[in-house]
Amino acid sequence: MMLGALAALLAMEADIVVVAQARDGKQAVEAVRTHKPDVLITDIEMPCMSGLDAARAIKGGSTRVIMVTTFARPGYLRRAMEAGAGGYLLKARPASELAAAVRRVHQGLRVIDPELATEAWVENDPLTDREREVLRLAAEGIATAEIARQLHLSSGTVRNYLSEAIDKLAATNRIDAAHIAREKGWL
Repeated sequence: MMLGALAALLAMEADIVVVAQARDGKQAVEAVRTHKPDVLITDIEMPCMSGLDAARAIKGGSTRVIMVTTFARPGYLRRAMEAGAGGYLLKARPASELAAAVRRVHQGLRVIDPELATEAWVENDPLTDREREVLRLAAEGIATAEIARQLHLSSGTVRNYLSEAIDKLAATNRIDAAHIAREKGWL
């Protein structure tokens, strides 16, 4: 429903053409490669591939990215910008702002939800990429040995990454650490 509503809103703008719609991140990346749009509008969390991963996959091309999401978390905003997004809007913003954001991002400007702009840089994400990756798998209930196998690490190294993440987040265990990291938008 949200996908259709956004497309319909944008299609009403005389200077904006909706060239494709995708239901998941993989389809979005394929649509970008096929249609070569000026701007991709995506969400943070989608099936098959996250919006963050989709942004990374097309980074360096000519398509600019806007994240439109419910996640009002500074960590997500920072990760979106690091992934190459030029815009980050909350779904709660007025619909009129989306078309304006598309135009601005198309021009190479950044558009960031004003409520998050200042808050985003207050608290730094203490996790390394590897700690985040290990913690994400652990949060999915994957055992240490399996995480080690998937990431081509030793079980001891995986335990060390988990221990570091737990320590950095002042968590009581891996589940608590994953919960804290998710709440802050770091996972």
